[in-house]
Amino acid sequence: MSYDRAITVFSPDGRLFQVEYATEAVRRGGVAIGVVSSDTIVFGVEKKNVGHLQDARTIRKIYKLDDHLTLTFAGLTADSRALVDRARIECQSHRLTFEEPATVEHIARFIAETQQKFTQRGGRRPFGLSTLIAGFDPNGTPRLFQTDPTGTYTEWKACAVGRSATPIMGLLERLYFNEEPVKEGDRDSGQSKSKVASTEELAIAQAAADPVRIALQALSEVVDGGAKGVEVVTIKNKQPFSFVPAEEVDVIFKAIKEEKEELTRQGRAPEPIVLDSEAY
Repeated sequence: MSYDRAITVFSPDGRLFQVEYATEAVRRGGVAIGVVSSDTIVFGVEKKNVGHLQDARTIRKIYKLDDHLTLTFAGLTADSRALVDRARIECQSHRLTFEEPATVEHIARFIAETQQKFTQRGGRRPFGLSTLIAGFDPNGTPRLFQTDPTGTYTEWKACAVGRSATPIMGLLERLYFNEEPVKEGDRDSGQSKSKVASTEELAIAQAAADPVRIALQALSEVVDGGAKGVEVVTIKNKQPFSFVPAEEVDVIFKAIKEEKEELTRQGRAPEPIVLDSEAY
């Protein structure tokens, strides 16, 4: 029996091949990165080459779901339109029903539930994309959630999905924490030496950190061509998201390249940019 012909049939070893194929579509998609700071969320995405006769405005990877919610994705663009439309309807339905905007977690859970439903019904196929949903809670707390084709959703301080997401996540962990993550086998062997920052140290570090630079430093590992190959937006509380000008992106890319060359000459590794207040 061919177990990859139907999404509702498990293989003998407990796998759903159609869901795995959808996950592979995400791995082959253009990379998308989200970074959270104390008062700002930044999305950085890889842009495809646009033909000379093509209108660049029709190629979008960053969507506005509601006044306070923004979404980006990695995977199949056609699938993203269908999922975004469903999420927008849910946002408006929540406003009409409860007379208040939906929380970031509510929409992340709704999108994840929609993706999960498409993994267990005949005549459909899973959505071939992972999403990053960003926004602010009523108390002003920035939130970043990620969903995948299986229907799982999780919250992150910094996250990457799409092409080369694994090495980018490794870089983000080195930038975000005081040291590289502890290996699984060393957690109980006394090898963990993670330093936990105090609340005051965390506040100072986060205020000094530039989330745009963090996102571009991660994107520079896999994207060539400078500002032509990326798109960056900043999201602030009670404000519409704004695109970072291409000229500013080029300046930051140039500074990152010069810093890498200098560190290579000195044989040093980059210093962590943001401290964390929690052990991991």
